[in-house]
Amino acid sequence: MLPIRLLGVCLLSLFSYQALAQETYIFCGKLIDGKSDKVRNEVTLIVDGNRLKEIKNGFVDAPDSVKVVDLSSNTVMPGLMDMHVHLEMEFNKAAYLNRYTKNEADIAFFSVVNAEKTLMAGFTTVRDLGGTGVNTSLRKAIDGGLVKGPRVFSAGKSIATTGGHADPTNGAKAALMGDPGPKEGVINGADEARKAVRQRYKNGADVIKITATGGVLSVAKSSKAPQFNMEELKAIVEVANDYEMVTAAHAHGTEGMRRAVDAGINSIEHGTYMTDEVMELMKEKGTYYVPTITAGKEVTNKGKIMGFYPKIVVPKALEIGPKIQDTFSRAYKRGVKIAFGTDAGVFPHGLNGKEFGYMVEAGMPAMETIKSATMGAASLLRIEDELGSIEEGKLADIVAVEGDPLEDISVMENIVFVMKDGEIYKKPQFVE
Repeated sequence: MLPIRLLGVCLLSLFSYQALAQETYIFCGKLIDGKSDKVRNEVTLIVDGNRLKEIKNGFVDAPDSVKVVDLSSNTVMPGLMDMHVHLEMEFNKAAYLNRYTKNEADIAFFSVVNAEKTLMAGFTTVRDLGGTGVNTSLRKAIDGGLVKGPRVFSAGKSIATTGGHADPTNGAKAALMGDPGPKEGVINGADEARKAVRQRYKNGADVIKITATGGVLSVAKSSKAPQFNMEELKAIVEVANDYEMVTAAHAHGTEGMRRAVDAGINSIEHGTYMTDEVMELMKEKGTYYVPTITAGKEVTNKGKIMGFYPKIVVPKALEIGPKIQDTFSRAYKRGVKIAFGTDAGVFPHGLNGKEFGYMVEAGMPAMETIKSATMGAASLLRIEDELGSIEEGKLADIVAVEGDPLEDISVMENIVFVMKDGEIYKKPQFVE
């Protein structure tokens, strides 16, 4: 069944079909389709409106009436997907103060810039895992053609427990702390957990994000302690499943991670202290792992800069950051399902492609890293019938790089061609 979120996008695309009706012929020097391990040489993609109409061997003769895009010296792939971004923010020394000085309008304008950077980096679909709720409005603006950006699946505001990693009042003075509840994404008990999920649905969120353990950047001591009990977790998953919403759990510590997986969460984010036992449970349950190695590298580096983070954050950054790449390596080798995700916003947006290199460095073959950002991510989001691969009939999300990423994965950091939903947003200078 096509998710309601994507059905709306498809309907918008249908209404704008006349504007995109001209066929486009794309000549691909090499083609990675996102599903198979085979690379095809000299292929023509025929895009009709916002969908891929045909795939033909060779560079076929194009009628005068069509647009031709010559990528015969490039490697072409499906639009990339990042399953963990935060488009509303980009971490810096002022980030904690910004929570008290920035209005939603300020955040909105900033998020527009981040969205365009992400799209131009070749990521045509992202899962935004938590902000103020501006991320959901940003999604609407992108879908409506008001601003440029990737296709956004928004979590709205993450769900936490009191004092938990996504409690927005952590670190505030008592007069400002208040007592945030389910509407603000803070719960205690199963009934409040259910209400928080339903509130996210009411607000227009597409997915549900929880903070199953402490975190690195929150102004709180523990990064590992579990922060939900099983009754709360089961209530969240139950209601999310009722609304056909994919669930994600931020988790560093082992016990909180184990509880979330056991409750039926769809993906574990970060997963720093993931044990062999948890990995086996994830394989049994079909849980995805979204590693975010780039964010781990970033917090390690910034944690060494005096005054960049509050003192309570520094020990966590220096402890957690260096471990994520090794956890990813072990999880991949053990056969845990991997979906590409970076935690962009912890580091500058537009640098998402660095994650590919870190994944290869940790032992994952280059082709598999690309598939984790195409069909792997699409399967996690349950949109594999529409996106994630270059196949006839699917939406025309197509990107290209110079060179061959299977020989040099670093080329994934420089996407030279971007098509989303049949519209070209970026192309090499030599392409007319």
